[in-house]
Amino acid sequence: RNLQESNRGGSLSPDGQMNRCHVYRMNSIYKSGVLDGVLSAFRSICGEDGVSLGEAVREQHGKDESVHRCCPPDVVLFPRCVEEVSALAKICSRHRLPIIPFGTGTGLEGGVSAVKGGVCFSLRNMDQVLDLHQEDFDVTVEPGVTRKALNAYLRGTGLWFPVDPGADASLCGMAATSASGTNAVRYGTMRENVLNLEVVLADGSVVHTAGMGRRPRKTAAGYNLTNLFVGSEGTLGIITKTTLRLYGIPEATVSAVCSFPSVQAAVDSTVQILQAGVPVARIEFLDDVMMDACNRFSSLSYAVTPTLFLEFHGSEGSLEEQVNTAEDITQSNSGSGFQWAKDAETRERLWKARHDAWYASLALRPGCKAYATDVCVPLSHLPQILVETKEDLIENRLTGPIVGHVGDGNFHCLMVVDPGDPEELHRVHLFVERLARRALAMDGTCTGEHGVGLGKRALLCEEMGPVAVQLMQRLKDAFDPRNLMNPGKILLPREL
Repeated sequence: RNLQESNRGGSLSPDGQMNRCHVYRMNSIYKSGVLDGVLSAFRSICGEDGVSLGEAVREQHGKDESVHRCCPPDVVLFPRCVEEVSALAKICSRHRLPIIPFGTGTGLEGGVSAVKGGVCFSLRNMDQVLDLHQEDFDVTVEPGVTRKALNAYLRGTGLWFPVDPGADASLCGMAATSASGTNAVRYGTMRENVLNLEVVLADGSVVHTAGMGRRPRKTAAGYNLTNLFVGSEGTLGIITKTTLRLYGIPEATVSAVCSFPSVQAAVDSTVQILQAGVPVARIEFLDDVMMDACNRFSSLSYAVTPTLFLEFHGSEGSLEEQVNTAEDITQSNSGSGFQWAKDAETRERLWKARHDAWYASLALRPGCKAYATDVCVPLSHLPQILVETKEDLIENRLTGPIVGHVGDGNFHCLMVVDPGDPEELHRVHLFVERLARRALAMDGTCTGEHGVGLGKRALLCEEMGPVAVQLMQRLKDAFDPRNLMNPGKILLPREL
């Protein structure tokens, strides 16, 4: 393929920035003789099969699950080990070529878009579970290992890794985006579950954020470099290993579903369950629109009202007490239809509405696309923001069922939109901005899980303020002075 063919198209991204792909190409890769030399150097490191110029492969690596248009890299590399990643990064640094790390492409904010062209490092071939210490409850994995693959590997050990963002994402990618999910209320997010990282920096040097091979459960030694890279979205370096906390598989699991007359009643129940010290593992909220969609999609008969889905982990004896306490609390808040199940088949049936939420939303408007956006607020503000958000959706004629990790104050609007309708896309863009600013006005954040990527860069400035953003920029400059690592993400381009 001719790498010099340039896609000059542009589109309006959800943060209002013109998302032009390959307009700002690094001129050095196109200078006479340089291109062939760079590709030859790449092939000498990761082999002929480790370098791809194919259009289909490049497009596959230029888009995630977000609404941002595909911005393919100029070349895709498939390194097999950290030594190859380091050597390839040194070549990119020497020729000032942008570097875009790629895991599984399941992100939701355009984090893999090659907005300045450059080189995609696809890490799928680095797929080994390297060190498992059962007695220490930790494991070290390469970036090609997904959460499902890890839990399959752990089968029979009595251990599991509980952080579950829904998609079968790369664990190093989950660290890069500070992912979380339905289990976060009990087990925390990636930020609480990463013990150490191996990172290749823009110049090819390799750093171990907690020291090589170290995996203590806690440390007070020096700056917390590990959490600096967790959530950095590939803008500071390429994560090539992560050491993770593991947990014992609970002796027993019980699930429950309960309907409420109002959002306030559902949230009050959540707060009171947490205040009562019930170690709930999951507590998920679905609004009436979402419940109606799930009933239609899966032929269910749940009440079309705000609903909580709960899950409890523990011993046989403790679970009965947990469930009884939760049931008493929900009934005191006018909850009804409380159903609970212990066996796996019945639990799956109870949770079917939650598991099928994405597909049920899409079924509301066949032929349309879904775009998920998320915010997070303190629990006390959750009823207000949910009510105001639902009013906003109705007023602006938008389809956006709501589902949330209510125990964390985090919720998602699953926007179902016609991609061929520019006017509707514009209304969705304005809605997303209003939703984020509503969360900020309530002491919350513009993103609890999905990250900043391309879509929420301007909102990050509003959330953090100019001094904090300037400090982030100085950190970026220190780690990546040439702005080669996933450029254009998190931080807005500086004015010239």
